Amino acid sequence: MNEEKNKQLKTSSIIFIIITFFIGMGAMYGVIRFFPIITETTKTKLEKDVTVTDKGIADAVEKVYDSVVVVNTYIDNRNYASGTGFVYQTKGDKAYILTNNHVINNADEVFVTFTDGSVVKTDIVGSDIYSDVAVLSVAKENILAVAELGKSADLRVGDTVFATGSPIDSAYSWSVTRGIVSGKDREVEVSLSSGNSSIPMIVNTIQTDAAINNGNSGGPLANSNGEVVGITSIKLASEAIEGMGFAIPIEDALSIAEQLLTGKQIERPYLGIAMLDISDVYTSYTTYRYRALIEEAGVNSGVIVTTVEEKSSAALGGLKENDIITEVDGKKISASSYLRYYLYKHKVGDEMKLTVIRGSKEIEIKVKLSAN
Repeated sequence: MNEEKNKQLKTSSIIFIIITFFIGMGAMYGVIRFFPIITETTKTKLEKDVTVTDKGIADAVEKVYDSVVVVNTYIDNRNYASGTGFVYQTKGDKAYILTNNHVINNADEVFVTFTDGSVVKTDIVGSDIYSDVAVLSVAKENILAVAELGKSADLRVGDTVFATGSPIDSAYSWSVTRGIVSGKDREVEVSLSSGNSSIPMIVNTIQTDAAINNGNSGGPLANSNGEVVGITSIKLASEAIEGMGFAIPIEDALSIAEQLLTGKQIERPYLGIAMLDISDVYTSYTTYRYRALIEEAGVNSGVIVTTVEEKSSAALGGLKENDIITEVDGKKISASSYLRYYLYKHKVGDEMKLTVIRGSKEIEIKVKLSAN
């Protein structure tokens, strides 16, 4: 009797285990079937395909490339400097090349090399130290292409631009560097060469991070459509500064170039004074005598009038020796470079207002500007 009961119990246990097993399997299936998100958290997906869509600006470069020339200047039959230029227009049987004044300054002869390797002697049409612009001419039959000109006024900060030139030496001629417009209307202080001396000037420029090195001077800065929007001119570089290049807006350069083509001297307003920056007073024993003048005026920046030419605009306007000019047309100036910058924004015949410290008093003087 007991044996029979034990058999029944064992049979019931086995049946219970089997039923429980299938119920468990069914429950597991249901979880997987109806709640798949639980298992998906353990999945890992690895993607390696990358598509590069930027094809560069080769088409734009090709538009301007053959208009670019290497400029080599000679003194006493010796090559003393080189730079870059570009053909910007033709008239009759002549072609005209834009470059920087400092590239051809003091040269006896100037030669240009084209992308096909041909070398041609140029005529110097004219140059202007204050704008740092020069124009050369060659026979039209010698050129390979004429650059298409754009408008720097249409540039936006962040637009793509590129420079073409001959950095360092001829081994790197027609190098192309690409960047963006980093800033517009940048007022940059530079020393412009005049014979064996230099003149501090403020130049209005386009700022770019496209690499610009020695030898790039005078070359084109072009937009992504291959239109020239500036002339590369200045590189600001030091151990602490990188990626800051500058170009003269093409509109400013063309304005000067058109005047040079007429053969007439560029007329600018003339004040008729000799100047000394207050910041330079303490750098030389010969200028220490102005220290008392500065202390009486109570200023730490501005321009001291050291001499006034007779019958000049300054003299007729009432400017006197030892006056300290602190503002031009309501704009503060820290040095003579800024005074020239604001002066040359005027035309001959304009009236310019000067704020002056005379002794310890501030006065205003109005000067009617004449030509030199």
